[in-house]
Amino acid sequence: MLRYLLTGVPVILLCLILQAIFVSACLRRYAKYRYAQGPDNSAMADILLLCMVMLLTLVGNCVQIAIWAGLFMLLGEFGSFSAAFYHSCVNFVTLGYGDIVMSERWRLLGPLEGANGILMFGISTAVMTAAVMDVIKTSVAAWQRSDGANG
Repeated sequence: MLRYLLTGVPVILLCLILQAIFVSACLRRYAKYRYAQGPDNSAMADILLLCMVMLLTLVGNCVQIAIWAGLFMLLGEFGSFSAAFYHSCVNFVTLGYGDIVMSERWRLLGPLEGANGILMFGISTAVMTAAVMDVIKTSVAAWQRSDGANG
């Protein structure tokens, strides 16, 4: 059990740091873009902004999946990176197909990666929800201003 923790926890910590970097970059770019656009954004600007948030969080999650796949390759669990990446994807998103399994020696790394993936997708979802809520808030404020000007 200690072997799994000593192997998996540093990877989880690396993934947490990377997620924090991606979230920070995403939120900084979002805030900078939102500030530059001012209070009145077009629908297309909002769509592009939300797409940027979704794309950055997805890239962050894919990088983490690749890190886990790299660990599995380093441990000699898979003969190809594509098989390791596929297995890592299944673990990270907690599908658990079971069509490809690791050796008994390292099998418990799968649930560690699954726990990591649930946490990271939760953070990604929170970032996307915050961006959507900001778009809604900004749109409502713009509509209220235009109603006040017309009324």
